Amino acid sequence: MAFFYSEPSHTFNEYLLVPGYSSAECQTKNVSLRTPLVKYKKGEEPAITMNIPLVSAIMQSVSNDTMAVALAREGGVSFIYGSQTIENEAAMVKRVKDYKAGFVKSDSNISPEATLQDVIKLKEKTGHSTMAVTDNGTADGKLLGIVTGRDYRVTRMEPSTKVKEFMTPFNKLVYAKEGVTLKEANDMIWDNKLNALPIINENQQLLYFVFRKDYESAKDNPNELLDESKRYVVGAGINTRDYAERVPALIEAGADVLCIDSSEGFTEWQKITIEWIREHYGENVKVGAGNVVDRDGFRFLAEAGADFIKVGIGGGSICITREQKGIGRGQATATIEVAQARDEYYEETGIYIPICSDGGIVHDYHMTLALAMGADFIMLGRYFSRFDESPTNKVVINGQYMKEYWGEGSARARNWQRYDMGGDSKLSFEEGVDSYVPYAGSLKDNVALSLNKIKSTMCNCGALSILDLQQNAKITLVSSTSIVEGGAHDVVLKDSVPNQNK
Repeated sequence: MAFFYSEPSHTFNEYLLVPGYSSAECQTKNVSLRTPLVKYKKGEEPAITMNIPLVSAIMQSVSNDTMAVALAREGGVSFIYGSQTIENEAAMVKRVKDYKAGFVKSDSNISPEATLQDVIKLKEKTGHSTMAVTDNGTADGKLLGIVTGRDYRVTRMEPSTKVKEFMTPFNKLVYAKEGVTLKEANDMIWDNKLNALPIINENQQLLYFVFRKDYESAKDNPNELLDESKRYVVGAGINTRDYAERVPALIEAGADVLCIDSSEGFTEWQKITIEWIREHYGENVKVGAGNVVDRDGFRFLAEAGADFIKVGIGGGSICITREQKGIGRGQATATIEVAQARDEYYEETGIYIPICSDGGIVHDYHMTLALAMGADFIMLGRYFSRFDESPTNKVVINGQYMKEYWGEGSARARNWQRYDMGGDSKLSFEEGVDSYVPYAGSLKDNVALSLNKIKSTMCNCGALSILDLQQNAKITLVSSTSIVEGGAHDVVLKDSVPNQNK
């Protein structure tokens, strides 16, 4: 007969951390969030160690090259989504590896024949007031001028006014030539009191912008995650269908780590994919696998050769796998069991395989719980989709700014490979939804706040590292009544009191 678990599976929301002894050393400034990304042998160092335990999900609505650069600056890793052509994914990876800190590819470009109305629409879309005017309206066209908020007044000009009539033309611009150093560019910005300095090549084509605001921010990224060549670290998603073509292209583009993007990882398809990578690249190419929710699934992928293993099925905010198929497990229970399996495997073999908790994060404190329960790092989709750096549109819904967010199993993504069980090349039914999430601003500000919460909670538990937290944390299940008790209760919140003066 079928196997029945004797205990129900639990979510993060059903647990709390119990405070432990905090010494005088337990201050947030002393907490380290460094964590291994890939497996390593006892006594050795992992090939890649992250400075923060956060990675962005392998999703169209989350992880492109812009997100990858922003997250690497903070010490984490983005996995560029694989539900696109091999050429496009490789190009995204290459843009991250070619990115020069401080030198920014322009994402707000317009042609001289465009109108003021076009300028306003572009500003609403990107949020940027500095726009490059190029002959073809692209980021690498011939630079003809620049438009900033100082060049026009919406109330005094016709929406049909051509850009060429109010832009600052090229002959009045201060610019630098290709090859200029960041220090030289910053000196030019300060000497000429500029907000932005365009960098061009010998053909007057725009290469980059250097912004005044980035001068200070460059000093504010002590955790940035770089490879041996001082380039940002970036990951990329692959599937179990076209790996023989996709993997070589991604490696050539410079991907530091790969991850099989699948809703369910306890399959021969993943084993075959990993074996192909090992046959052609040995241990040099790092590849994560998953997702799994129990000891058996972990053991299977560990023995198949995975460099890290993702945990979680059906717990994502836009995932409806449990509704559609009745497959999954509470994320907390899954994380706890797989972490135990990881530790058992380490004791037996001397090989430590990091695990990634993927899904089930609703509140920031859930991140700390996931780490305490054994996760080495956390993969987040909804969390990162809310930020400026995600690739989706910012829209106004009922007077509130929102960002679009859809699942890889939705009809919009059409990522059938993620749910592939060896059948037809199509998405038979949806396992994700198309939605909106509240816009939250910049990644840097939000990640800093979340990490401070994690560090503060770790201090409450008497832990100065993630390993300390995993070994010494005290965790308790909570009743439904105590969950209610944990929020505001038995009071009338001010925001809910009607304004009598209206």
